[in-house]
Amino acid sequence: MENDLIAIGRETIRREAQALAALVDTIDASFARAAELLFGCKGTVILTGMGKSGLVARKWASTFASTGTKAYFLDPAEASHGDLGLLHPDDVLVALSMSGETEELGVVLRHARETGVRAVGVTGNRSSSLARQTEVLLCVSPAPEACPLGLAPTTSTTLMMAIGDALASALMKLRGFTERDFARLHPGGSLGRRLWLRVSELMHSGSQIPVVAPDDSLELLLVEMTRKRLGLAVVMVGTVVAGIVTDGDLRRFFQRAPADRGAHARDLMTRDPKRIAPDALAVEARETLERFSIQHLLVMDGAGALVGVVHLQDLLRAKVV
Repeated sequence: MENDLIAIGRETIRREAQALAALVDTIDASFARAAELLFGCKGTVILTGMGKSGLVARKWASTFASTGTKAYFLDPAEASHGDLGLLHPDDVLVALSMSGETEELGVVLRHARETGVRAVGVTGNRSSSLARQTEVLLCVSPAPEACPLGLAPTTSTTLMMAIGDALASALMKLRGFTERDFARLHPGGSLGRRLWLRVSELMHSGSQIPVVAPDDSLELLLVEMTRKRLGLAVVMVGTVVAGIVTDGDLRRFFQRAPADRGAHARDLMTRDPKRIAPDALAVEARETLERFSIQHLLVMDGAGALVGVVHLQDLLRAKVV
């Protein structure tokens, strides 16, 4: 039985994958016209469909909204009971139905036509009433459903979902939609944190910063680094940064001169350490750390004053890395 179940799972995915591969070549000028029509919509893109097509339409609406296209799902069963008032001439209607003969959609499409709402149809039937009532038609080439009975909407809904994702991608391109735009609409997600979090929100500041003077002994250096536990110490001359000493600098020093206990901080420090501004994005800090294969950045304000230290571990904890 286990092998039978594995075989069914694999066959289902294989059939859907084959149908998706065939769908690629059907994306043509009609797809481009649909994308341009949706992009030019001055109102709201209204998605509608019944049953499984309705669930796909809800997904389209959600994806569009999250990628910069104002979109809303209209339940066609509720539409004839007052919700048709949601449609306005500046809107664009997108109707999904594999058969193209869904009765409830007829009411919505007729109202759209009477009120001057432009419409895009998504169907598997080019000769359907839906196809005749829409300005732009995206035809999903009929393919066997992937379920064992060949009846349950499986392949068909997968294809419809893919067309919606493709349109969303095209609209993102037309809008010049960026990662920052996406993060602005998803501030609670990990991408939002990655793109909006500032270095100042993660850095160690004030008494948390390990600080030594150039003439401080190796012993004082070790004590300060151990006490602050950031893996480095900043070597300061007054308010000016002279350099930093990292754990790596210590290891290399002891490999080079294991018996030398008379060294001072200036003998171990790296001059001109990498730095970043406090209002820089945390993702910029991550990129700098990766580019130079280091674990620390000094945070310096516009006047060149040290205001903090940010560590790779701080970015890991914030899920920026």
